[in-house]
Amino acid sequence: MKKETICVQSGTYHDLATRGVNTPIFTSSSFEYLEREDCPYPRYFNTPNQEAVVRKLCALEGAEDGVLFSSGMAAISTAILACAGATDHVVMLDALYGGTHAFATDTFDRFGIRYSFVATNADAVAQALTPGTKAIVIESPTNPLLRIIDIRRVAEVAKRRGITTIFDNTFATPINQTPLALGIDVVVHSGTKYMGGHSDLCCGVVLTSKERAGQIRAMARHLGGSLNATTCYLLERSLKTLALRVERQTCNALRIAEFLAGHNAVRNVNYPGLPGFIGHKIASTQMTGFGAMLSFELNQGVRQADFLHRLQIIRPAVSLGGVETLICAPAETSHAKISADERRRIGVTDDLLRLSVGIENVDDLINDLKQALNDK
Repeated sequence: MKKETICVQSGTYHDLATRGVNTPIFTSSSFEYLEREDCPYPRYFNTPNQEAVVRKLCALEGAEDGVLFSSGMAAISTAILACAGATDHVVMLDALYGGTHAFATDTFDRFGIRYSFVATNADAVAQALTPGTKAIVIESPTNPLLRIIDIRRVAEVAKRRGITTIFDNTFATPINQTPLALGIDVVVHSGTKYMGGHSDLCCGVVLTSKERAGQIRAMARHLGGSLNATTCYLLERSLKTLALRVERQTCNALRIAEFLAGHNAVRNVNYPGLPGFIGHKIASTQMTGFGAMLSFELNQGVRQADFLHRLQIIRPAVSLGGVETLICAPAETSHAKISADERRRIGVTDDLLRLSVGIENVDDLINDLKQALNDK
């Protein structure tokens, strides 16, 4: 099946009693255990509603199994801790999502985990590996600079060394990129973003092989972070329109990136779909679409606060991936927990703005940006 069909059809729990076309909401936290091998329990990540979502996402990402979590951070932190422990070494991109970056700097020392942050390129990753490296954590495009890494090359280097690769695919979604097919071992999503898609859910998922999913699920049962049945149902419903939403958002983003790149009030635009963007060539080989996220900086003389207040349709708000277009300053939101010096080092300036493009009419969005940029 094509991805549009998978979004709608895969994973649904067919209730023979009612023959409803949707998965029912199984609200029980207690299930009978006699004559069954694996009794469902929400904290064991094996209830019918959890499994229905996982089956759909496995079909989209090409995974054998997965684990559904209550947040993206629960997903990626559990995946890392399932792979690395005391004295082990983890290589991470310095351009990772701010929450993942902060997780490493705030907690790894307490667990005895050694770590290295490296630039967003495969050579830097390879050079940072040590005999004790157990995991490589990458994302592409990165948040918020949209930097691109050669996924195949990283996967090849890791496989030769027996190192587990963990990939955050939140920005691209499985509609635009499937890292498992490129050799990655574990894919993570903040489902709060495009999978939920309506800025009203908080969830995350890990997708991988059966063996690795078992290891991650075992760790997850100790840490908690399971998702309740009602949120699972809402997530499954939202996934049915994922392909349609992402396709529209991706098309809108390219138009907006081209507009901003040609505006004299904008200093630079980060979007892998622009031919002049440094990662465009690699992105073209591993993405089927360039996604709906972009970032840009305003020229000096255009005050960021004034620009944001002049916007009428686009809303300054945290998070991303919803049907509405949102804008934020990463230094004040997604990367606020990182020190100012570290933000400057990795290129997240105070002037940087991140735009999450929605499904609105693209001409309305461009006109909103135009009036906010020109109204001085």
